[in-house]
Amino acid sequence: MPNYDFTVTFNLPDTEPHPSHYVDVLQMNGFDDALVGVGRFGKIALNFTRDASSAAEAVYSAIADVKRAIPEAKLIEVSPDLTSITDVAKRLGCTRQNIRNLLMTGGANSPNPVYKGTPSIWHLSDILTWLVQEKHYKVDSELLELAQVNRDLNTIREWQRVDVERQRELESLFTRLLPA
Repeated sequence: MPNYDFTVTFNLPDTEPHPSHYVDVLQMNGFDDALVGVGRFGKIALNFTRDASSAAEAVYSAIADVKRAIPEAKLIEVSPDLTSITDVAKRLGCTRQNIRNLLMTGGANSPNPVYKGTPSIWHLSDILTWLVQEKHYKVDSELLELAQVNRDLNTIREWQRVDVERQRELESLFTRLLPA
């Protein structure tokens, strides 16, 4: 069974001032496949190493487990997802310059950054998929699957923040403007 390494980050409720309380709650609920971090007040991050039949099963079950233990926790992010060239290079065991050069010379098919700046930020899944399809790189299939699941989850989480009426307007706009 594949092993998936990922992090889920949550906002904690304001009712309990000591994050250590939540660490205790998680320990009592059998979180033996996660390292728990409470470095920022009001936030908790859990780095999971979870065996599952798919990335989706690993991530979804981890989120459900946290929500069962801390029902008031609100999901902020699942990673790996957003990434820099440096992070991609570290994951693939090559140089930052190598990845940068590939992206700069990749032409129209190279993935666009989510944020263009210093540093620019991409969805990890977009870069990995492009490297596999266009550059014939060997990429860990579990990492690619995990990055795709996390991108989708984070996108849906952001979409849910959009007002329902605005969602309808945008869906109508995209239906008219984008080919099926």
